[in-house]
This record gives sequence, C-alpha cells and structure tokens, in this order.
Amino acid sequence: MPADAPTVLATSGGLRPGRRTRLELSGLVHHAVDLSGATGRPPRVVHVGTAGGDQRWFAAELSEAARVAGMHVEHLALMPMPSHDDVRGLLLGADVVWVGGGSVAGLLALWRLHDLGPVMAEAWRAGVVLSGVSAGSLCWHVGGPTDSFGPDLRLVTDGLGLLPYGNGVHYDSEEQRRPLVHRAVAAGDLPLTYCTDDGAGLVYRGTELVEVVTDRPAAAGYRVERDTSGAEPRAVETRLEARLLPQP
Repeated sequence: MPADAPTVLATSGGLRPGRRTRLELSGLVHHAVDLSGATGRPPRVVHVGTAGGDQRWFAAELSEAARVAGMHVEHLALMPMPSHDDVRGLLLGADVVWVGGGSVAGLLALWRLHDLGPVMAEAWRAGVVLSGVSAGSLCWHVGGPTDSFGPDLRLVTDGLGLLPYGNGVHYDSEEQRRPLVHRAVAAGDLPLTYCTDDGAGLVYRGTELVEVVTDRPAAAGYRVERDTSGAEPRAVETRLEARLLPQP
C-alpha cells in the first residue's frame, strides 16, 4: 500500500550500533516504513548506496540489520554497472527507498548519467517513501553544504529539487555546517532551508514540512530563512522541536 501523498523523510541518522549485528536500523528507518503504510508482510526497502561508492560489505551489513528488523531489503548499485535490469520497476515496487550517505555531488552526477532523477520523482509521486541520511537527505532538496569536495565544506545547488528548499545535515555535530547555511541563506545562494541535528528527520507531505522526528533525545530540526528588513540581508534561525520516536 503506497503512502497516501508524496512523502519524504530526510534525516541525519537511521543506523546505530547493533546488539546481534554490527548495525541496527534505528527508529528513523522504522518510521519511514510506517509512513509507507506497508502492513501484513515484510516491508520492501530499496537501499541506494551510490553516495558511498556502492560498497558491497556495507550492503551485506545492512541486509543483516534489515533481516533482524523484519524487513526485506534490495540493493540498487550503479557501479560498475546497474545491479538490476529493471531499475524503474525496482524503485516503483518499493515501500521505501533509503539513500545512504557519502558524496552527494558524486551521487547527483551518477544519477544524471543513469537518468535516475525522473524515476525517483515518479516513485515519489506514486507514494513510495523517499528517505535517507546525509547525502540521502540533501539529494531531495535544492542543495546544501557538503564535504563532497574536501574537508572545507562547499555548497551544492543542483539537487533533484523535489523539495524547493535548502537542507543542512549533521547540524549539531559538524561545526562548519551551521555558519555555511546561514551565509548561503543570507546571500540568497540557498532558499528557505531546513536542517537536522544528528538523529533527527524532516517529514514532508508533498512539498510541505509537516513534522520533525528524532530517535535521539534533544535532537531537533531548524528553519533558516532570509530576512531583508534591515540594512543587510541576514539569516534567521528557528528551532523546530522534534517528536521522539519509540525505540524499535
């Protein structure tokens, strides 16, 4: 059963150290499944590991984590060639598409080469929940700060733009991110921008932010908007309280 509206859960989390396996799926991944409406069978999750270089060892550990969580996961790799003949069918048949972290610049470049953006947009409109962490959060937006080019952060502004906002991830844990978001919004290089602390996620229905959720107490979301009422444009930040998700 697809979600009843186009849905994105854009996060700065999703995995945690496991008890039985090295990794476990946190409440954020479980919430993405809840948003999909999947019931009565193992949820179908497609993991897209482009940003992390399609690492097979990580896919294996994620498969173990999904098995423990009672989910069925398929992996879409693009390197060295697409791992599925029918990529469109794979994505449209998912309950949730989870995009892993890494290089959002590399992800966007490879997705364009493989014409994956329009397929992601089609899946979103069809009710497949699009989700992910870090690069897998930024990609659905217009853009935001990234370390894709090195330790000194730069902006990407050529995201898929399903959501007409900027996005900031790891807002409380990486010191360069908040100042760069503020500079970019004040300068007009990013539009209205939504950000997440580690462990928090932004729930969008259509293109409207409807809720901030978290699996880590005290984590929050943020809205950063441009204020032109003074002599110089500036960024104004508003903290958005997050609902604490139950631990799976």
